Amino acid sequence: MRHLDRLQPLALLVLRLVIGTIMIAHGYAKVFGGFSHVHDMVQHLGFPGWTAYLLAATEFFGGILIIAGLFTRFVAVAMLIDMSVAIWKIHWHNGLKGPGGFEFPLSVAAIAFSLIFFGAGPIALDSLYGSGMRGRTKSKPNLRS
Repeated sequence: MRHLDRLQPLALLVLRLVIGTIMIAHGYAKVFGGFSHVHDMVQHLGFPGWTAYLLAATEFFGGILIIAGLFTRFVAVAMLIDMSVAIWKIHWHNGLKGPGGFEFPLSVAAIAFSLIFFGAGPIALDSLYGSGMRGRTKSKPNLRS
């Protein structure tokens, strides 16, 4: 099974494409269609209205950045926070699998969590620019144990 290790960069690309596409789709309506509704919803949940801008930017523009593999870890943290709040404030009371349940945002949060620790991988713009790690050495985890 060690031959599959060579495909790990492809697996990270697939994770980025999936979470990026999902977040863009959810953010698109917030940015280009119903921002006033998002603003009202955020306030109804007990957050200041300005956080609606963070929500929309994280989902739409963050989705674009994560597909490109740019600022991946930073964007993944923002997406994990976004999904954690969605689970806590919107989906938790519906249970795991019921209508409006939290199984889907939990899955998206798990992908974001993984990208925080693994990064974008070598098939990404982050790898071209060193992901802000200039002058520091990057260590790779030993996954062959």
